[in-house]
Amino acid sequence: MFFILFVSIVILQRIIEVIIARRNEKRMLAAGAYEVGASHYPFMIALHVSFFISLITEVLLLERTLSPLFLWLFIFFLLVQGLRVWCLASLGAFWNTKIIILPGANVVKKGPYHLIRHPNYLVVCIEILLLPLLFQAFFTAICFTLLNFAMLAVRIPAEERALMEATNYSKQFRKKETTVLPNDQQH
Repeated sequence: MFFILFVSIVILQRIIEVIIARRNEKRMLAAGAYEVGASHYPFMIALHVSFFISLITEVLLLERTLSPLFLWLFIFFLLVQGLRVWCLASLGAFWNTKIIILPGANVVKKGPYHLIRHPNYLVVCIEILLLPLLFQAFFTAICFTLLNFAMLAVRIPAEERALMEATNYSKQFRKKETTVLPNDQQH
């Protein structure tokens, strides 16, 4: 019963995020944005839906129980949820489940995006591993972690290419150059 309640809350959270994403998508498209990566998006949706089906099936059919490390994993899960909310709040109207590009826009480089390029993808990677581990659903944890890495290997380069072509992404995330003194001035 606890498992069903827990997973239902997580699924409800995802449904709310899809509603927010659709609202943001409409606003962005009305402002002149366009979608990139539409061909892989249905596969990403299928991956995430299949993840929950696999998790529920594995836990219920194989009668998985709470992990002996449940308390620590749950605390980590809550911290990851805090990072998730921080990611969404930092991107604001730019946050989406799709790759929506607004030409000429300045990329967001605040909140967790100031620290790493794709913190929301990090959150998803951790969750896909962590949620099954909370309930000892090892097959789902391993299988979908690998599938998610394969998806991100397509998605992240597509997103970065589009951002580099249409926004100030390259400038914002350029590596800091170090100043090298001429040989006679080095000590």
